[in-house]
Amino acid sequence: MVLSKLFKRGSQEDAERIEKSLEKTRRGVFGHIAALFQQQELDDEFWEDLEALLIQADIGVQTTEELIDRLRARVQKEGVKRAADAYALLKEEMLRLLGEAPPSALETPRLLTVVLVVGVNGSGKTTSIAKLAYYLKQRGKKVLLAAADTFRAAAIDQLRLWGERIGVEVIAHQPGSDPGAVVYDAIRAAQESRKADVLIIDTAGRLHTKYNLMKELQKIRTICARQVHRAPHETYLVLDATTGQNALIQAKKFKEAVDITGVILTKLDGTAKGGIVFAIQKELGVPVRFIGTGEQVTDFAEFDPQAFVEALFRQDT
Repeated sequence: MVLSKLFKRGSQEDAERIEKSLEKTRRGVFGHIAALFQQQELDDEFWEDLEALLIQADIGVQTTEELIDRLRARVQKEGVKRAADAYALLKEEMLRLLGEAPPSALETPRLLTVVLVVGVNGSGKTTSIAKLAYYLKQRGKKVLLAAADTFRAAAIDQLRLWGERIGVEVIAHQPGSDPGAVVYDAIRAAQESRKADVLIIDTAGRLHTKYNLMKELQKIRTICARQVHRAPHETYLVLDATTGQNALIQAKKFKEAVDITGVILTKLDGTAKGGIVFAIQKELGVPVRFIGTGEQVTDFAEFDPQAFVEALFRQDT
């Protein structure tokens, strides 16, 4: 069974997980935004308040300005007079801002799909790898993990522990080993003895001062490309939603060094803001592919822009 049949966007299960994860966000800044639209007039004060709230929601200054400009243009063009009537237009413009993500490489049938996962320590990278592996396993794929963060013994142990929990094998070397050697062996194992469909590679989030993190990541990418045609097929950056604009700064640094194809946004359920999703899409041009919706291994959903925008403003009963 090919993944294109499994990765249908907008599944009810994923939509419910997204909605549940945004409970805190709805009660935070986005709740204030919804309340603002109960005003009667679209006066200057309204627009100033809306801009301030959007920035407070971690959407970012640049993205907020574009969103406000689009909304004001539509309000003027369509002759909208009441803030309540502009509410639906805001949601439409937010959805338009997120856009339609290009097809994921996970949807392309091939003998082996290689996924490289990068991100700083503490962002939830290893847990996200386990969740992604479990997500794919539940959809009929044989998954193999590679512990290429060899600079931290704890990282190897953590990945092995997750592998045991979800029933997925981990290829690992001793702490301090060459990460490239781990990747090489993992690819060979995936192709030969393990017959895996997907190989997910964990990488270092921080190296000792004598090493250059980005050069190490580039080296791993080169090894992947030599062993598997067009690998890595996806390079996911794991970002912690609770860090807001700091996550965007991290993302820009990683994008300069490696070809980021998508973002896994963690801890979305732990932030009262959540607008960082829009900033990621606008300022990086990289789609959010998956979101962490809780602490359990099943708390993981494919990102659905429409479900996300609807959930931001849904009234909690």
